[in-house]
Order: sequence, then C-alpha cells, then structure tokens
Amino acid sequence: MSVSLVPLQAQFGSRAGGVGGPPRGPRLGGATARLFGDNSAFSATLEMQTKEPGTGETITMPGQLAFVAGNSRFAMDLTKMKGGPTRPEAAVQMKAMGLDTIVKISRSDKQVSYLVYPGLQAYVENPLPESEAVAPASDYKVQTTELGKETLDGHPCVKHKAVVTDSNGAKHESTVWNATDLKNFPIKIEQTENGQAITMRFTDITLSKPEESIFDPPAGFARYDNMQSMMQQVMMKRFGGGPARPSRDK
Repeated sequence: MSVSLVPLQAQFGSRAGGVGGPPRGPRLGGATARLFGDNSAFSATLEMQTKEPGTGETITMPGQLAFVAGNSRFAMDLTKMKGGPTRPEAAVQMKAMGLDTIVKISRSDKQVSYLVYPGLQAYVENPLPESEAVAPASDYKVQTTELGKETLDGHPCVKHKAVVTDSNGAKHESTVWNATDLKNFPIKIEQTENGQAITMRFTDITLSKPEESIFDPPAGFARYDNMQSMMQQVMMKRFGGGPARPSRDK
C-alpha cells in the first residue's frame, strides 16, 4: 500500500541540521483509494503511525487530510511528530526557518504534486508519482472478508480483511475498520509495506466535499522546481546572501 513517512531527521542534516526529503504523508492513490469505497469526498484528522522493521521504533505523524475525486491535501506540523531519532533542537530550527508546517497536495487530475511551505510563502511543484495517481476503479478488484465487529472511537465498526488486486495482478492486503454510522468509512487501516507496519486512524470525519480552492497553492507564493533550489534560496536569505528568489513564478 502506498502510505509512508520519512523520519524527522531527513528534514535536517549538515548545514541546517540536514536537509533531505520532507515527510511524504499519506498517498491515497492506487490500491489505497479503493479502501474508501463510495466515500470519494471527505475531510478528517489523520494520525499515521509507522513501526520500523528491526528496531520496532514507532513514529507518529498527525495532520489534517482533505480528499475529493482523487485529489488529496495533507497539512502537517513537523514539530508534532513523535518517536524516532528526533532531536528537540530540530523542532526549534524548523520553526525558525519556516519549515515546520508543510502542506502536501496531490492533484491526480493535473498529474502534479505540490509541497507548500506556508512559513516560506513558497512551494515546490513536481510531476505526480505514478503510485499517487488514482486509476479507474475498474483497474482494481476488491475482496473483503469480515473478521468481526468492534466499537472504535464510539463508532460501531465491521472489521474486514481487504485484498485489493491491481491490473498487474499485484495484491495489497489491509485490515480495515469500517464505521457503519459513517457510510462504512474506514476509520482505521492497518497494513504492511516493505516490512514496515503502518496504521492510519481517522477522527473528526466530515463526509462532505471540501472546497476546491484548497487543492491549489496559495496565490502569491513563490514557485520552485525542486527542493534543492528552494532551500538554496532559503539559506541565502537566512545567512545574508540576499533575498530569496523563486526559480520560476507561477
């Protein structure tokens, strides 16, 4: 299943504590999208947990998720990430540099993704990875097996084993808790990807269509083609090398 987190230390390395790739957040394309059934538009608070293979270390990332017609938006505050080899000073550095809040937008309809940094009034635009694109439902076969009934966060749920088979014959297995009072919305999903155990918990669920405008970068934000270009400009500005300039305006 296409859901993953990148450890906090990847945000900072040598010069500023170690700049690397930002957390990817949830990727709701491909087989994962099929787990939501008829719930094609919603917003919710999402808490993602990953357990690292070998060490058993758990990393938790909370955030706000919006989804509609294959497009997703996940807003996260990296200072709220828990677990993993995090350093207290990293959170201070991130906040000071405007890197603590990230909004990840995946536009399946435009085949692009945006990493928006509100603290920098900037964003990075990239082609949408194939794993995040939402393919037609006809490309997948979903088989569910009931495992029992449970109450989770006050919601009556039917617990299922769900196996999603894609057009290439690859099978993706999850355990899903479908809330019967929320149109069978999967308020909890457990799965394993490359040996890594992943859990998603959804709360504060709203089954209505989010505003379309939130799936675009804010007007006036500087646009960059890649993280390296953006970070070079941030460093220049931070260390007195001149004002930050976008690689290309929107």
